[in-house]
Amino acid sequence: MDVAAERLVQAVIGNETVTVYGDYDVDGATSAALLIRLLRELGLEARYYIPDRLLEGYGPSGEALLRIGRDGSSLIVTVDCGAMAHEALAMASDAGVDVIVVDHHKCSADLPRTLALVNPNRLDENDLAASHGHLAAVGVAFLLAVATLRVLRERGFFASREEPDLFSLLDLVALGTVADVAALHGLNRAMVAQGLKVMARRENIGMAALIDTSRLSRAPSCSDLGFALGPRVNAGGRVGESTLGVRLLTTEDVDEARAIAAQLSLLNEERRGIESVVQEAAESQIAGQHNRAVMVLSGAGWHPGVIGIVAGRIKEKTGKPTLVIALDADENGNGKGSGRSITGVDLGAAIIAAKDRGLLIAGGGHAMAAGLTIAPGQLSALADWLDERLGAEVLSAMTGKSLTIDLSIAPRGLTPELVDSMESAGPFGMGWPAPKVAVGPVRLVKADIVGADHVRLIARGDDGGSFKAIAFRAATSDMGQALLHGAKDRKLWLVGRAKIDDWASRPQAELHLEDAAWAD
Repeated sequence: MDVAAERLVQAVIGNETVTVYGDYDVDGATSAALLIRLLRELGLEARYYIPDRLLEGYGPSGEALLRIGRDGSSLIVTVDCGAMAHEALAMASDAGVDVIVVDHHKCSADLPRTLALVNPNRLDENDLAASHGHLAAVGVAFLLAVATLRVLRERGFFASREEPDLFSLLDLVALGTVADVAALHGLNRAMVAQGLKVMARRENIGMAALIDTSRLSRAPSCSDLGFALGPRVNAGGRVGESTLGVRLLTTEDVDEARAIAAQLSLLNEERRGIESVVQEAAESQIAGQHNRAVMVLSGAGWHPGVIGIVAGRIKEKTGKPTLVIALDADENGNGKGSGRSITGVDLGAAIIAAKDRGLLIAGGGHAMAAGLTIAPGQLSALADWLDERLGAEVLSAMTGKSLTIDLSIAPRGLTPELVDSMESAGPFGMGWPAPKVAVGPVRLVKADIVGADHVRLIARGDDGGSFKAIAFRAATSDMGQALLHGAKDRKLWLVGRAKIDDWASRPQAELHLEDAAWAD
């Protein structure tokens, strides 16, 4: 961190040409935007480079780094990538290009050659540094911004100019942290809580346009970042133009911001259609792998831009870590895979170990998510090895799985006031789950399907209270089928997260369903 901050200060004072090399997802886009906006306020207009997911793949390539150097950049800062880019960074080092890596993904014991590798998940970190291992890359980038201003302050740089307000950048930190499903405890929790307040002020023109195109009529909540704003930024890297997210979050032009936000919304709709096709094909393979500890699903023609989302969906459906691999994803016929894990199973470490054993061409990630490149002939060997490596962890995690209920209420007790009271304990997310509320006993007045496969309910209790509930993507599940066809004239308890439905003229409380049980 100290080396990186000193080098950034040198670039600022010397008015050097700096390029920020970001990943194509939300964490990468927000990390890049944060450093670009910081450097702009320090008088340095940084360039950016975002690789194309399909043509270039994940992480910095040596060719791209050398090209950026030849184009005049004396310093490159990679964000949300680079921790495992040994070959690419060696090429840059040999060519005399200074590269700072700002990342949070798992590292191997053998670190790449680079000017500075700022990553709390280095294996050689001390306990204090490692305690920040839950940060998303944008959180690490924010700490680098803090360190950089500290050095500039010590040098007297702000004697004749105003110091940038780092708190104004926390809206970017909040979006990247939540969208990357980082644990909301410790520093993450503080940064997201403050970032939501900054976001409500709508000071970032691009962020404001993103909120407007998401049709939010109020200040965004934590769940809005994960389900409305984040997917739109991600859509550019998944199925569109990879630079759209950074351009949106760094622009100072209102019209440009609105145009980019609208384009991202259209791409997000396109992404949903592509995702639906891949998910259906992947789910058709689940039955054949019911004995596997880790689902390894693959298919030709699957769009690499949606495989991570599909892996997450199937992980939720099966309760098992899942890898979804798009075959023939590059000119050599190799597969590109993305994985999502369950609590208690470190998938990123397993993927790095699989690469070290020669099962993968490339691979890396963190505990809950990972990416890989694999030769088609290695699929079976990888699946067998993952079963052997992670079987005990998966069994332990699944055996201990339970749904903890925080509050039990009668139907009339589900009110907007109760929801507001519980929300004051937020923001909620990974590592700080929202309260689970059991409501009942109730009878179902109505049960039908809305959208593609969401189950919508109207429930009424003996106390005269009634409320709406919805179970997302549950129509084909055992619970969904029971609610749609087997719940007539039977009493139930419904469990989920209480939310405010503010689409109606008068806000009402509703339940986002996670489970149900017979009450008789």
